[in-house]
Amino acid sequence: MKKTTSLLLAAMVAGSVFTTSAMADAKKGQKYYLKKLKVCKKDGLKNGAVFATKHDRKTWASIKDAGKLQDEWKSICPHGVKKINKMKEKDINNLYDFVWKFASDGEVPSCG
Repeated sequence: MKKTTSLLLAAMVAGSVFTTSAMADAKKGQKYYLKKLKVCKKDGLKNGAVFATKHDRKTWASIKDAGKLQDEWKSICPHGVKKINKMKEKDINNLYDFVWKFASDGEVPSCG
């Protein structure tokens, strides 16, 4: 009984660690935009909020479901194509969370 309880507890701890690391973060997405996609200003995007408000939440979700996020970001910010092509999966997820959270029908970000 003691062995089963220990095994169950270890599985729960491991599961919670994996799900936490797999989750995306809008704050990290905002930081990614500020650090890597500043070049989007050349495309008339004053800041990340303008980038995120190009679509509403439903549209961003459908673009993600279709697997076309990076293509859409490249069309919004042609000067950022190199950076967008080099994005890691976690960066894509974080930037998606950012654009979804601050979409045209979402929250208003406190800064760029």
